[in-house]
Amino acid sequence: MNWHTETSDNTLHRIGSSSNGLSEQSALERLEKHGQNVLDEKPPKTFLERFINQLKDFMVLVLLAAAFVSATVAFAGEEPNGWVEPVIIVAIVILNAIIGVFQEAKAEAALSALKSLAVPRSCVVRDGQKKTIDSSMIVPGDIVILEAGDYIPADGRLIEAASLKCDESSLTGESVPVEKDPDALLDVTSQLADRINMCYSGSCVTYGRAVMVVTATGMHTEIGKIASLLANEEEGDTPLQKKLAQLGRTLGLLVLGLCAVVFLVGLLTLKSSNDNILHIFMTAVSLAVAAIPEGLPAVVTVVLALGVQKMVKRNAIIRKLPAVETLGSASVICSDKTGTLTQNRMTLMRAWTPDSSTPCILSTDKLSDSTKKLIEYAALCCDGSVTTDKSGKETHIGDPTETAIISALIKNNTDHDSLKKKNPRISEIPFDSHRKLMTTVHNIDGKIISITKGAPDILISICDNCDTAKANSINSQFGSDALRVIAVAYRELDESPKDPQPEQLECHLNFMGLLGMVDPPREEVKDAISECTQAGIRPIMITGDHIVTASAIARELDILREGDEALSGDQLAAMSDEELERNIRKYSVYARVTPSDKIRIVKAWQKSGETVAMTGDGVNDAPALKAADIGCAMGITGTSVAKGASDVILTDDNFATIVSAAREGRGIFDNIRKCVYFLLSCNFSEIVTVFVAMLVWKVSALEAMHLLMINLITDSLLALALGIDPIDRDIMKRRPRRASESIFAGGYGWRTLLHGIFIGAASLGAFAIGYNSDIETAQTMTFGVLALSQLVYAFAVRSNSPLFSTGVGNNKYLWGAALASGAAALAVMLIPPISAVFKLTALSANQWLFVALLSIAPFIVVELEKMIVWLLKKFITIGD
Repeated sequence: MNWHTETSDNTLHRIGSSSNGLSEQSALERLEKHGQNVLDEKPPKTFLERFINQLKDFMVLVLLAAAFVSATVAFAGEEPNGWVEPVIIVAIVILNAIIGVFQEAKAEAALSALKSLAVPRSCVVRDGQKKTIDSSMIVPGDIVILEAGDYIPADGRLIEAASLKCDESSLTGESVPVEKDPDALLDVTSQLADRINMCYSGSCVTYGRAVMVVTATGMHTEIGKIASLLANEEEGDTPLQKKLAQLGRTLGLLVLGLCAVVFLVGLLTLKSSNDNILHIFMTAVSLAVAAIPEGLPAVVTVVLALGVQKMVKRNAIIRKLPAVETLGSASVICSDKTGTLTQNRMTLMRAWTPDSSTPCILSTDKLSDSTKKLIEYAALCCDGSVTTDKSGKETHIGDPTETAIISALIKNNTDHDSLKKKNPRISEIPFDSHRKLMTTVHNIDGKIISITKGAPDILISICDNCDTAKANSINSQFGSDALRVIAVAYRELDESPKDPQPEQLECHLNFMGLLGMVDPPREEVKDAISECTQAGIRPIMITGDHIVTASAIARELDILREGDEALSGDQLAAMSDEELERNIRKYSVYARVTPSDKIRIVKAWQKSGETVAMTGDGVNDAPALKAADIGCAMGITGTSVAKGASDVILTDDNFATIVSAAREGRGIFDNIRKCVYFLLSCNFSEIVTVFVAMLVWKVSALEAMHLLMINLITDSLLALALGIDPIDRDIMKRRPRRASESIFAGGYGWRTLLHGIFIGAASLGAFAIGYNSDIETAQTMTFGVLALSQLVYAFAVRSNSPLFSTGVGNNKYLWGAALASGAAALAVMLIPPISAVFKLTALSANQWLFVALLSIAPFIVVELEKMIVWLLKKFITIGD
């Protein structure tokens, strides 16, 4: 039902209620029909469900299959010490799954957060009597009594109201409390923010009192609809998850193909039936172990976890591990205005008095006596209050328009309480949405003075000494700059009125001037947006506020640039999804939008191939936060709903923190790419070594145990150290990655294969030299070259530039990992009990010399290749 189109009497009639409320029996029947006034909750996943989900990755499944084969062979007694491989593989998989489960368990459900907004107790009228009941027991048709400070427990049509104002900023994005009018009849197409004859669950009363009849409860309220949007909105994988999943599938298929080839080659080269077919099969399995970087999932998880810890120090809490990388790839940031780009606090910016030729800018200009008097008189006509603690932090209580005036008074070194005591209030006429004025009567210096403030167009018309043309011109000027304008006037009375009436006091006034206020941008936001733009990130403002206000703030922040357009909610509603997708790049500002509009905007950008971040703090932001690739909620002003739907919480409510998070995210992805680059190059070198040796010598250059040991003691430690490499200082001067961009883009693919061939060739050289002695010597030399060459190669992976241009000393963790891994590899080769387990033998001095030379050979070749590319780029740049 469109209750905002009905009169209050019709609403009562159609819903089957009256001003005396429902009877207890009728309320009970309706409760059974409509259910409790609560929001539905999605049942949480069990630990087992979360654990199983972690095991569905294709790469993990291939590893488990390899572990199963290894375990089968070990338990059959065919492979001594074969139990080591399956145990370690399974342990890595389980550890990675448990980490993922605990990270997921930390996230609070968004619907549970929405439920926390419900009001625990409410005052209703039943059987003609007022009573306080549990808000969950409210039903459609109940009469609810609302007073200043009350949260609204359900959606309802106003029956009566006295100077009612409601804060709906967390629901609609409107930064100023909405004046309500129970007598208004609205068009069916009226937006939620414009329905001044309705009250909505989750909002609160900031001023006045009212009586409403409940029209919707639970999931049928506007908050309930948002809850439905959250429940129905599916969460997609982040770009990194997609890349790693794709990598896992590719590696899995490659492994299956290569294993089949090796097994078939082995069968075809059997010299007699006495040859061990099972040994050939295990060689194929060893190739599978070589092909899959089993340390990659754990390394990526740890790198992301370390990134999360760094982000906490930078005032950003990451609720899901991959989210930090996603923010680094964001190419569009859709930001709510109120409380995110602005301070969510009205601030007095300008004042104008008739004796001034131009308005006074309060932050810079010296205040004239007439301007000081204007602010003092306006403050006397205010009911709000502002308190300041020892640190200077202000707490505003009451209507934001009034607290803005009082805050300006305090900044002018005048105490509000002292001013009120010096000029005591005698009587008042409260603000009325029909009159749009408020009047108070005071004793000022022995004179009875009435002060009136309110809407300029109304107040100017009832002043006797006002230059109407000039005042209207200044009012228009303030309005075009998105300022909320308040006019102030006074009148000297002969005596104090006993029963003040508007028609008695609000006429023949002396015009004092105009005050212009605004919810100003955060001081640090403009620099943050500038850095976003430099980094190729497009900032977009999405707000429930008016288009004039939104556009003015957007221009000031350089979000709305020349050629960009602003779009209203009505214009957006008239667009099809296809039309919006075609024209999405035209619009930088969206005003008066609904929660579902925000999802449309986010998805239109996503369909254009962009990775979208959404920031916000209100209930109305939650669905879009959920739908976006990365949702960022404000930690201080943000509602629990927004926090629950987000991936990142900015604990300082600072838009600039998003830039820091984006920089950190880009750095983390760079480092993860280094890890993948390093691990796959090393694993490909192992594939080359095993595969070529099988084809040429008809034996395996390394056993599965050797490969697994290399992968564990060298690959994983070094990859982890690369994962915490210092971030490139020019990282925010790059364009963001496309969501569809391969993890091997930028030449990483061919370098991975080429460098793997370099290391594999060196290892095969060692095998050929050792094979002249015996198979154990050949495998020992191959083990040494493969392990030690990877240690040195890790330093070449850090950058695509030559090592002399980047340096080697600014990652102490890499040095530590290289020394630890080298020590572990040498221990396996040199300590007899350990080398015996791995079937390695002692090497001669000449053989160790070959191992050393072949271990550094790939590093030298890679650095020469990088230097040639670097020099070519330099020459091309000079030529341009």
